[in-house]
Amino acid sequence: MTVKNLLDAKRKGLELAADDIRALIAAYTEGDVPDYQMAAFAMAVCCRGMTDAETFALTDAMRLSGACLDWRHLDKPTADKHSTGGVGDKISLICQPLAATCGVAVPSLTGRGLGHTGGTADKLESIPGYVAALSLADYRKVVEACGCSLTVQTAEIAPADKKLYALRDVTGTVPSLPLIVASILSKKLAEGADALVFDVKCGRGAFMETPDDARALARALVASAKTAGRKSVALVTDMDEPLGRMVGNALEVREAIDVLKNVPSAPRDVADLSVELAAWMVHLAKGFDLERAREKCRENLANGKAYAVFAEMVRLHGGDLDAFQTRWAGTPRLELKVERDGFVASVDARAVAQVALDLGAGRAKADDVPDLSAGVELLVRRGDAVRPGQPVARLYATDREDRLEQAAVDLASAFRFAAEAPSPLKLVKETLK
Repeated sequence: MTVKNLLDAKRKGLELAADDIRALIAAYTEGDVPDYQMAAFAMAVCCRGMTDAETFALTDAMRLSGACLDWRHLDKPTADKHSTGGVGDKISLICQPLAATCGVAVPSLTGRGLGHTGGTADKLESIPGYVAALSLADYRKVVEACGCSLTVQTAEIAPADKKLYALRDVTGTVPSLPLIVASILSKKLAEGADALVFDVKCGRGAFMETPDDARALARALVASAKTAGRKSVALVTDMDEPLGRMVGNALEVREAIDVLKNVPSAPRDVADLSVELAAWMVHLAKGFDLERAREKCRENLANGKAYAVFAEMVRLHGGDLDAFQTRWAGTPRLELKVERDGFVASVDARAVAQVALDLGAGRAKADDVPDLSAGVELLVRRGDAVRPGQPVARLYATDREDRLEQAAVDLASAFRFAAEAPSPLKLVKETLK
């Protein structure tokens, strides 16, 4: 089928043959299909959708557009966790090393932040010396040495996805379920993990804001992963409010280290979600009973084994955790105080993320350079009592220190107060297998 005929068929809502989809992606990767035709294809898919069979064919074609890793030489099963992106989501820094302590190898390809959600690679690069863009050879060596590596997608992995995503970003075709699934899963399948756990965020601070949208993405990811022969589960988790207290690259690393070191003030929600996701990784990869896997993960978080794996991974990536502890100590900051009496009813995750972005913590465009020191520290959270004159947040920035005062004014709108304490939020809303 010619590209024009394929476009005509999809425009009419017809189902495309798997071989035609694979041929299209292969030709696009090689540069034989121009961007304008691929943009038309993306728009047709965005408007007409795809069947499960088409979605899997697209995913598999994008996976096969580059290198596919094989970990069968290891004497242990492999697993990875993917988050759809949230506010204060530093879970990968804890969850992946934690799963590795239970005898699971974790080859994890991470991303950089764009828009209001942060990227794991940016967080890790706030650690002096950390190389987040390892070659595939070095990536293999780190996984083999300590059981876990967090590195960005290389040029060899799913190059079709990289080309197509850049095109989708400028043609208004990002919010398409089949294209989202293919983008996420092609990379995860190419990295070669036996089991995949998806953390699909849902709420004001998430890409999928409604339960129906989050559930649809979760089901599609699990279905395609299973079609590819991988064990898989998706957890739909709350993102109405930020995870933990810290939002911003260096701030989130600091908080993750506190959780890994069992600092008493470390946020319980971050630890609990890390344990739950790691337990699913262990359960799927090793066949442990789920409750046994939870117990083992809690134990290895409490006894410091997870921190030991994280520290060794950082060292193997060239990072210096001792230098990290002092690097950001002098970051300019400003406290936000409120003249309220009562309880924190809610903290809007999207509003907090926007303030962090305005301070330079993220990227409005792909080529922006983030200020790794910038961000927001929440001193109170949902359900906490407040009194007049009490500080409720700290704001940090180096490159945009002159914006701190306006950012504090903007951040005030993220807080809602009430006379009575609200009921707790349910962190895991649904689990789809």
